[in-house]
Amino acid sequence: MNALALRFYSLLMWLGQPLLRRKLARRGLQEPGYLDAVDERFGRYRQPAEAVSGLVWVHAVSLGETRTAAMLLQALRAQHPGLRLLLTHGTATGRAEGATLMLPGDVQVWQPWDSPTAVARFLDHFKPRLGLLMETEIWPNLVAAARARSLPLVLVNGRLSEKSLQQALRMAPLSCPAFGALSAVYAQTELDASRFRQLGAPVAGVFGNLKFDATPDAGQLAQGRAWRQALAQPVLMFASSREGEEDEFLKKIKALAYVGIEHSAIDSVAKSSPGAFKALIVPRHPQRFDEVAALVVQHGLRVSRRSTWAGNPGDHQEAMDADVWLGDSLGEMALYYGLSDVALLGGSFAPLGGQNLIEAAACGCPVVMGPHTFNFAEAAERAEAEGAALRVSSMADAVQAGLGLAVNPAAMAQAVAAGLAFAARHRGATSKTLEALRTYL
Repeated sequence: MNALALRFYSLLMWLGQPLLRRKLARRGLQEPGYLDAVDERFGRYRQPAEAVSGLVWVHAVSLGETRTAAMLLQALRAQHPGLRLLLTHGTATGRAEGATLMLPGDVQVWQPWDSPTAVARFLDHFKPRLGLLMETEIWPNLVAAARARSLPLVLVNGRLSEKSLQQALRMAPLSCPAFGALSAVYAQTELDASRFRQLGAPVAGVFGNLKFDATPDAGQLAQGRAWRQALAQPVLMFASSREGEEDEFLKKIKALAYVGIEHSAIDSVAKSSPGAFKALIVPRHPQRFDEVAALVVQHGLRVSRRSTWAGNPGDHQEAMDADVWLGDSLGEMALYYGLSDVALLGGSFAPLGGQNLIEAAACGCPVVMGPHTFNFAEAAERAEAEGAALRVSSMADAVQAGLGLAVNPAAMAQAVAAGLAFAARHRGATSKTLEALRTYL
């Protein structure tokens, strides 16, 4: 690894430690989980070192990566009974989700700050025998320290957008040695593999996306569908919405609800009176729940929050009177997809790269996505080509397309079937990954 570049980077990481503490304190005001065990970020742990030997380390930075890791961990435990895990995360939602995966003998801590001291403390305390990094998380000091200790590091379910590639190439003296020092990379797609190779990464296989192997929560899905069947109106969901997108969505919803539209395919839905359809917004980040609720009110619309429902929203007059429902809960995406006729893909209507559309397809909920899907480019292109998703150029077009689909039973049935087929067709990444990991286990 370029010694001068790594030293300069390490100095920045050392200088940044007070800033990290302040950042965590600010985040903790909205998400108290960030205030838990802060010293772990700097390599100080409660667990005695002698009690944590022989662990397989899995790093899943956030909620999405942790849910993806869950499928792999279940399969690893089945293949290797008695396997003990060390789980690390970077976000409070990831850590909370990871806590649900823990078994006796497992350990969960925060990802160490990428300074030489914190990383050394982490690796020397836990002494993992293998490190599995989920999707995109590569940290130069962590990789360098692992290599110095002969610890194999494998990037699993690896993906790399063109934007991330260009950012890495601009820091090539730092990033290329880090990627090159990995033991193996299991890429999602050939395009991801090509990008990793440009950084010198040892691509050992192209196995597909682990997310295709996820099975939606059957109980949640059934509950959501039962709630939908009790409603007279179609439900249009904005799934994993991001900052800036909700405002555009609400402008269009308000126009449809109170002014009416010219689009003949959905005249029967919108008309010129409110309540002809239900809009459901599920923000990507839980710390924004209150912000989005306030935004709905600012638009002069009535909001009802999932957290206030004891059961079916149809049994709550406040929910039925609302113009917008807010999905302010964690771990209920299958319920929301079951409740909805069509989902708009968050992160795709602003240059944010889009969110995961695979879960929606697996739940039988047709997807309408915007132009920005570079984070999941191949999955989005395949979904579009296979009829599992529809791409539009703007939020206005997305709302019209979604409601138009919702009132067309034949088109809905075709889109649902295409989504289910798409989700089933691309399964198999877990078994391929397990087979490849035999080398290290």
